[in-house]
Amino acid sequence: MTATLPYTHTDDVFIDGAWHAATGTGRTLVTNPATEEVWGSVPQASVADLDRAVAAANRAFTGSGWRDLAPSVRAGYLLRLADEIEKRAEPLSHTNTFENGSPVAETSKAAANAASIFRYFASLAPTLEKADIRPFPDGSGETVVRQDPIGVCALIAPWNFPINLVVAKLAPALMAGCTVVIKPASPTPLSIRLIVDAAVAAGIPAGVVNVVTGPGSFGDALVKHPGVAKVAFTGSTPVGRSIAAACGTLLRPVTLELGGKSSALVLPDADLDALSRVLIRTCMRNTGQTCYISTRILAPAERYDELVDMVTATIAEARQGDPMDPRTVFGPAATKAQEQTVRGYIRTGLAEGARATTGGDVDAGFDRGFFVKPTVFADVTPGMRIAQEEIFGPVLSILRYSGLDEAVSIANNTTFGLGGTIFSDDEDAALALAPRLGTGSLGLNFFASNHAAPFAGRHDSGLGAEFGPEGLRAYLSPQSVHRRIRS
Repeated sequence: MTATLPYTHTDDVFIDGAWHAATGTGRTLVTNPATEEVWGSVPQASVADLDRAVAAANRAFTGSGWRDLAPSVRAGYLLRLADEIEKRAEPLSHTNTFENGSPVAETSKAAANAASIFRYFASLAPTLEKADIRPFPDGSGETVVRQDPIGVCALIAPWNFPINLVVAKLAPALMAGCTVVIKPASPTPLSIRLIVDAAVAAGIPAGVVNVVTGPGSFGDALVKHPGVAKVAFTGSTPVGRSIAAACGTLLRPVTLELGGKSSALVLPDADLDALSRVLIRTCMRNTGQTCYISTRILAPAERYDELVDMVTATIAEARQGDPMDPRTVFGPAATKAQEQTVRGYIRTGLAEGARATTGGDVDAGFDRGFFVKPTVFADVTPGMRIAQEEIFGPVLSILRYSGLDEAVSIANNTTFGLGGTIFSDDEDAALALAPRLGTGSLGLNFFASNHAAPFAGRHDSGLGAEFGPEGLRAYLSPQSVHRRIRS
């Protein structure tokens, strides 16, 4: 497949509706994880660039009145933006794949998904226009409850889904009337330019959307910038803690979507053939580089060997290779550092006594690229590091349980609480089990996110919610106006 890459080596940042030469001196190189070839680069913006971006966002928020537009008008912009993103589906997909190695089978859906997120939040415009009047309990007056946009928002994106995890923040921010400064992750700084192109084509006013590139320390400066009113971040739990600490000191609202170590709880009556058909999507999506996937499979003792055999065969048969090949299921790790991290966990699992039924500490079979052989571990116990820590790579752990109470205990024996699945032929029983699991999202016999429902982590998996009306409210600040009832 011939790649469509409209942007490679760039020298500018997007501020106040136009691309401007960055004034920083450093550069960030962009490497194709499948070939280890440097194919692009972006500038590392300076503090002066950041100041200009935040200032532009503040002017667009108050001076040119993005916040003052009727919600239905803002919704119109979002709908046009959705259309423009879909027009850029192929270059967006290819750029994403060249940045982080996600197979085109995955990235080819990014534009449609991003567009659907914008369309969903546009559909919430009537909720912002509806009057909310609440009587005093004693009948002496009433309160008009208004929802104001919170202000300039810092949106900090991860590298695993560099488009849709930005859009999950950008769409509600814009719908609420906020303006934004976006910092993409260092390994994936070019695909966001296609979203900027779409925003310009949709007529989004200058200064409403700004993009600056830089290292992790630059993100810290953005979080702490005095002109920023709210922060939204997706990434690792350690970085999320640091951001939360900074925002706590500043009394600055923050939404954090962080790590996970979710479980697929397989009940004794589960249909393993049906499970096999959704296994990779549920438990190893995007080469295991997905926060909510169920990387721990909890198997009933009486079906343990049967389930290990099915999982092993399903993973071993899935194609690994060139992420630009539409047949590829597993691509490379996104970076050399991530490859080494994943390999380290595989060695740890073996050292702790887990049994690799496919993969393991072996050569992936490629002359170049950051490839790790997809690995399934059996005989995993709850205290092992591979059962407790987020690996973020193609590694599954299968744990044995005897009885439902033990299964629930194992599922909850983690500091995280992001996703999870329950597999059972009796969906009513599975639904009744859901309240016992301390996680923000659960799927019954599959897992998928719903733009109309909140996606919220518990415990070490984050603060706040994205998607749904809850995701929109994260960018709003209420104001209560009390008045006497006229006689």
